Amino acid sequence: MNEVCSLHRKYGGKIEIIPKCPVRSLSDFSYWYTPGVAEPSKEIAKDPEKAYEYTSKWNTVAIVTDGSRVLGLGDIGALASLPVMEGKAMIFKLLGGVDAFPIPIDEQDPEKFVEIVKKITPSFGGINLEDIATPKCFYILEKLQNELDIPVWHDDQLGTATATLAGLINALKLVGKSINEIEIAVIGAGAANVATIKLLSKAGADLKKMFVVDSKGILNMQRKDLEKLKTENPEKFWICKETNAEQRTGGISEAMNGVDVVIAASTAGVIKKEFVKKMAEDAIVFALSNPIPEIYPQEAKEAGARIVGTGRSDFPNQINNSLVFPGLFRGVLSVRAKKITEEMCITAANTLARLAESKLSEDYIIPKMTEIHVFPEVATAVGMKAIDLGLAKRFFTPDELYEHSSRLIFGTHEKVKKLLELGYAERISSVF
Repeated sequence: MNEVCSLHRKYGGKIEIIPKCPVRSLSDFSYWYTPGVAEPSKEIAKDPEKAYEYTSKWNTVAIVTDGSRVLGLGDIGALASLPVMEGKAMIFKLLGGVDAFPIPIDEQDPEKFVEIVKKITPSFGGINLEDIATPKCFYILEKLQNELDIPVWHDDQLGTATATLAGLINALKLVGKSINEIEIAVIGAGAANVATIKLLSKAGADLKKMFVVDSKGILNMQRKDLEKLKTENPEKFWICKETNAEQRTGGISEAMNGVDVVIAASTAGVIKKEFVKKMAEDAIVFALSNPIPEIYPQEAKEAGARIVGTGRSDFPNQINNSLVFPGLFRGVLSVRAKKITEEMCITAANTLARLAESKLSEDYIIPKMTEIHVFPEVATAVGMKAIDLGLAKRFFTPDELYEHSSRLIFGTHEKVKKLLELGYAERISSVF
């Protein structure tokens, strides 16, 4: 840990801004700043869409958080979240060619938070919500999606859900089961799993065959806290109504009894080997808690699971939202999409699943983050889907969009390599 802090201190953060236009002499500022810059400003005043042509708005994303639920750290506040948001910005650039800016906001009231985000949108082509506690994260996402004309995404919800669907698509191929027939136990009812439930349903899974567990047990219509959930956590109330047709009760053990799949985004160690033993044949276990999963892969396999995924990079089958958001945002920004839809998320998931097919095995159901070719593929698929849905303002052929995305993503890698060669950065570990 001391080494990590030393590295952060050494570099004074992980990102910086440098000019991308030529500055050969002081006279060049007459173009890039005063007096010449007045001309594009006047054009934008007459036609706001020209901001996408004359400024970096077309390729910028705000990474916005209130610091209320940061990684495994919890409510550490806006300022302490900054190193995490900087890391996110770095991934955006390296894997998506997207210029992302960390913007922690010191405001816990969801209404005020929404208003602040709305006020800063002139600078940005998209909004990435990050590390916001439930249930307010659901309200903030929906409110901003409805009130802004740029794409808004909550990565903890939609990114994790998309990666989970991608892994599940290929896991089901290996075990010979259909998504519309399986029973699924969902352990944890926070942001990630609520979004996963909705996306799996959109992709064909049967809500009635899902058993969702929170800290008080399986969600069902007999819960004593139903009235409280109706007002304080509408998402959980919806789950009570729409899932669990048999009105199963109990806890994690009962939820997992006889099911084909378990998807857990909960607490370290809560899944026991005896719970896995009660699952159906050829069971699939996604234990996504980090850094310690709900059950370790070896234990799950010893108990009978055939395929196991976690959120960790040091185990096979890492189910990670970082596989999703860089390419997805690359696609939506390039075609200037108005929003990100569930259909676009499913397209991203299907693309990730397809890209893993050539090496598909029980220990490889989804690509790794180091497989950089994945990201322009996702960008192309998502961008073309936005065009098909009538949500795009800019149009490409698939080949054009792939070339455009590849140039931006691989161009970033070339720039970083050059910085390393010139000694402006030091190689620690690298995906290049």
